[in-house]
Amino acid sequence: MNEIYRQTWAEINLDNLAYNYNSIKNYLNNKIVIPIIKANAYGHGDIKVMERLYKEGVRICGVSLLEEALLLRNIFSDIVIIMLGPALEKDLKICSDNRIDITIYNEDIYELVLKCDFNLNCQFKIDSGMSRYGIKDINKAVKMVNLLMEKDNINLRGIYTHFATAEDNKEFYNKQIEVMQLVLSKLDKLPSMVHMSNSASILQFENDYDFTTHVRLGISLYGSLPVSFGINLKPVMRLCTKIVQIKKLNPGDCLGYGITYCPNKPVYVATLPIGYADGIWKAYKKGYVEINNKKYKIIATICMDVCFVKVDKSIKIGDVVTIFGGLIPVEVVGSTVKTNSYEIFTSVSYRVPRIYVEEK
Repeated sequence: MNEIYRQTWAEINLDNLAYNYNSIKNYLNNKIVIPIIKANAYGHGDIKVMERLYKEGVRICGVSLLEEALLLRNIFSDIVIIMLGPALEKDLKICSDNRIDITIYNEDIYELVLKCDFNLNCQFKIDSGMSRYGIKDINKAVKMVNLLMEKDNINLRGIYTHFATAEDNKEFYNKQIEVMQLVLSKLDKLPSMVHMSNSASILQFENDYDFTTHVRLGISLYGSLPVSFGINLKPVMRLCTKIVQIKKLNPGDCLGYGITYCPNKPVYVATLPIGYADGIWKAYKKGYVEINNKKYKIIATICMDVCFVKVDKSIKIGDVVTIFGGLIPVEVVGSTVKTNSYEIFTSVSYRVPRIYVEEK
């Protein structure tokens, strides 16, 4: 979007992104960080995010879809791109031509890879207990990996798993660790990359393991901590809008769809040009926004393009309103609507322009 017409935008602070990346990288004991920039970098903008990370020395990333991988490959010719999501038979040659690592996550894709007569970079996924993608049978997984490692045209450079409960269930988490360690102990030869940890596992446990080489950094790259931990991160996204109208409502007046807000005394109401089509959930009608370093209550029903805030006489048309990323952390917004920061970030829709700021 070359021109910005709406008074609603998401400010993406790339200096904070770099700060978060380097803080976690420096915390780790010589592990290589794989930034996860799937889903348009969790709504932050994959190209801009990767451009800044590239400046920080990053030469590897993870995505979910082939479309995401190809978009990055068209710009970054020399980075490793790991496609964590499923690949179809028709995708394999495309991945080969574009040097994209596919994930072998079930027996069907494994058989297709064995039949390839072209070079292909691969990662092998172990289902250690989450039951999403991956090979669950340990002995079968070992045989598959050993055979793949012998294939001249197959570069099986990574093996990994994914944790279901790194945030809140250490017992189940430990069972997944045991499965992964058992698989690795049975292999004839290890791939050059062994990775397990997501953000929650990185922060709590990764430094306890000497058998991994890489970690996958997702939500914490963008400044959100999935667990309480003694490391300070900075918010990367600030969702903003501006007041376009202020009305005085008197007793007897009602506001919005369903007329759910009917004051019993005079109040001032600010109209904000942002709604649920932009990423401010209808359930956030119980929440707050920030104006001039102070919190103000959302009132009435949140519309597709509009929401309303009860304000005082100090507030003016044109004042900047921060939905999250300032006084109100994204985690607070998430908990208010009974979800998490992942959904809040990725709910900020395409029609909200991203404005990138950086000084370094």
